[in-house]
Parts: sequence; structure tokens; C-alpha cells
Amino acid sequence: MTTTRKLFVGPRVRRLREQRHWSQTQLAERLALSLSYVSQIENNQRPVTAGVLLKLAEVFGGEVGQFSEEHDRRQLAELDCALRDRTLRSEPLSAAALVRLTEQAPELVDAFLTLYQRHGRLQEEHAQTVDRFYGELGADAGNGRPREALVPLPHEEVRDHFNRRNNYLDALDRLGEALAGALKLVPGQRAVALRAALRERCGVEVAVLPDPGGGWLRRFDPSRRRLEIPAGLTDAQQAFQIATQYALMVHHEAVENELRDGGFADPATQALARQGFAHYFAGAVLLPYEDFLAEARRCRYDIELLQQRFHVGFETVCHRLSTLQRDGARGVPFYFVRLDQAGNVSKRQSATAFHFARHGGACPLWQVHEAFAQPERILTQVAEMPDGTRFFGIARTTGRGGGGFRSQRKLFAIGLGCELAHARELVYADGIDTRQPRDVVPIGPGCRVCPRADCVQRAFPPAGKALLADSNAESLVSYRFEAG
Repeated sequence: MTTTRKLFVGPRVRRLREQRHWSQTQLAERLALSLSYVSQIENNQRPVTAGVLLKLAEVFGGEVGQFSEEHDRRQLAELDCALRDRTLRSEPLSAAALVRLTEQAPELVDAFLTLYQRHGRLQEEHAQTVDRFYGELGADAGNGRPREALVPLPHEEVRDHFNRRNNYLDALDRLGEALAGALKLVPGQRAVALRAALRERCGVEVAVLPDPGGGWLRRFDPSRRRLEIPAGLTDAQQAFQIATQYALMVHHEAVENELRDGGFADPATQALARQGFAHYFAGAVLLPYEDFLAEARRCRYDIELLQQRFHVGFETVCHRLSTLQRDGARGVPFYFVRLDQAGNVSKRQSATAFHFARHGGACPLWQVHEAFAQPERILTQVAEMPDGTRFFGIARTTGRGGGGFRSQRKLFAIGLGCELAHARELVYADGIDTRQPRDVVPIGPGCRVCPRADCVQRAFPPAGKALLADSNAESLVSYRFEAG
């Protein structure tokens, strides 16, 4: 028997009200509720019902999802992780204190986490500078000024924006779905229809040209009103690039609105975000929300069957699965990650409370690393984070590029996962007792902040922990440190 979890949204309601300079009385009038009811909601003395939640979304504008607990849970996990860094605090905060902070001062927590991220980047850059100095003494430092250490990297800012939105952008998603419906797009035959739409609505001709090298995928020449794409792309890949250009031209206002919501100030970040939003639209065109979600549920999230049904690649399906968080029609909340053989994470998005490492690399016990040892085979894993939260994940390698002996080719591992409670909805979890799984792998957010004292795969001790060195004893655990 399942129970409905009570939803308390007091701090978020108060923050939205104060941003509009409304009194509690004015908000109560707009919601058609009593003043005492609104006061109880804002003080977390009363949970909100589905009806009140809809009224709040209507009054404040936007989606019901802005009141979702998923952001709070992810924020809580990141805060817990940051405060385990003993260079910041000698003793950890209690779970109750962490919850109070995220509930009562979410903006302060956001500010703290931003500072902590920049602190981590500064530490890494300092270490890299020392390495360069001692390892390459006398080498040319370069002909440009060093990047300001405290300025967030563009890709990190854009990635964080998607995470704050649970990796779902409603306006662009619906516009992409509407275009797919209007053009009656058929998997395997999308590019021709989209090419015609770009010509008719934007006066832009699409030229499919032999690939001269360099790995380019899309080139738009504004003066000639011409979009060039390489001939080696599949129909779906061509459609994706054409739809991306369509978004930048036809839905320029929607893209810019999203850009303003993100508050991106740096031109490089704006350009990267603009491309990311256009890509999101293109993904919604290829995999329209309602059709894709219905098919995913029907086949129990079987990725290979979804590939066949929609004529797209493994990574494209996994990425789209991680975006299915539309109000009233949510899919399984997934995390999605893509990394290379060196462990560098080039994509990470999450609609779950799963906490990705921001510094120092991902946990080596996570099965996504093992995927490279077993190419194109889908691996599964039940993993437990230090806070006891369990996740079910799958991983598989995927490649991009190629087509010739000298052609450039990329190889990645894709990880997709959800909280263990959702695993029964996935075909990959058949045969696993999700209530009492037999094999559970203890993983962490990364060695730098992981509290696990008995991990034999630890690459370095947690930051700020005092090492317990003993030259008379040795074990598989490389670093022993003070507990607590």
C-alpha cells in the first residue's frame, strides 16, 4: 500500500510573494483562501492540496513543478556533501538542521553552494598551477591572461540551469511537440519535411554536402540564407540539426525568454545556453513528449525498442528519458550522465536527488565506468549513496563519428538511473527484489567528499580529514582517516 507524501511549500510561496511585493492578505485574496490558511502554508504548518497547488501555479505563473520537492532533495544532498568537507566545518550538521536550512533559507543555501563550487574550482586550479610550475618549470605559461578562478565555467552554468528545471523546459518542449504534430513527422523520414519547413518559414535552403573533415555538424550562412549539413548524417541526425536551426530562427523569442530566466551574463555562456535550448527543442521534435512517454511506458523503458520505434540512437533515447517531467504526465525521474574513458563527465542532468561529483572525479565503483570494459553491453547496478538512498542504474557504451579509416570517432559511456523505488517500472530490473536487493554497491559522490572509511578504491582522502598514518601496518584501503 502506498501513501501520498505531504507537500510543504512555505518558503517557496513566501519568496514568490515577497518578490512581487504582495502582502499575505493580497495573496489570500488572489487564491480565494483565508488569511490564516495562507499564513499556515507559508509557515509550513499545513501541506498544500492538489487544488491549492494548481491555484498557486496560476497566481504566480509558471508550472506546478516549481513547487516540486525534487529540487529541495537535490539541494539537500549537495549541501550535506559540501558540509562533509572538513576544511569548511569540523563537525557535520545533523540531518534535521540540514532540512531546516533547505526549507527555511533556500536562497542562502543556493548562495552557499555556489560559493562552495567556486571554492572547489579555485583549489583545483591552484593544484594545477603548482603541478605546472614544478612539472614544467620554465615552460611558456601561454600568451593569454589566466581565467578568473571565481568565474563559473559556461558549461557549468548552463548545466546547473537545466538541473534547477529538473531537465524539463516546458515552453520549448511543447513547441517542439507541436511542430512534430503539424508536420506529421514519421521516424526515418523527418529531414525532408523539416527541410521544407525551414525553406517555407525562414527562406533558408538546406544543402547536404560531402564532409570535408573537421567534425562539423551544422553551418549556417546568414548572408546566403543557407544551412549546410554533412552528407554522412542519418535522417534523424540531419533532422536534429535542421530543427536546431529552426528553433534559433522561428522560436527565437522562446529561446531568449529561457536565456533571460537563466540570468546568464557572460556572452560565451549565453551562446552555449542558446545552443543548448535549441538542442532541447530539436530533441522534442524528434521525440514528441506524449507519444514518446506512452511508448516508453508500453515497452517498460526498453531503450533498444525505443531506438527502433523512433529511429534514433541510444544516447538520444536516454537523454530524452531524463526530461520526462511535465506536470500531469511525468515519466520515471532519471539521472543521465555521459563520460569518456578518462572519467571526464561531458553531460550530466538529473530529475532525481542523485548527487554528481563536481570536483575530483566520479566514484570508481559506479558501474558506468565498467561499461568501457564490456562495450555495447547493458550493465545494471543497485547502488547506495552514503545517506542510504538507493538507485538502480544501467550503463552502456556508445560511439559517435567514424565512417572512414581516418575519420574521428568518439567513445562514451552512458549512465541512466532512478531511485530504486521506481525500478520496478523498468524492464532491466526484472528479477531484482527492489525491496531487499541482494547485491548493493556502496558508492559515493566522489573521493574528495565521500565519508566512507573502508573503501578500497579510494583515490585520495576526503578534504580536511586528518590522515591516520602507520608505517607498521598496511591494507587494501590506501588512506585511513579520522572518523566523524
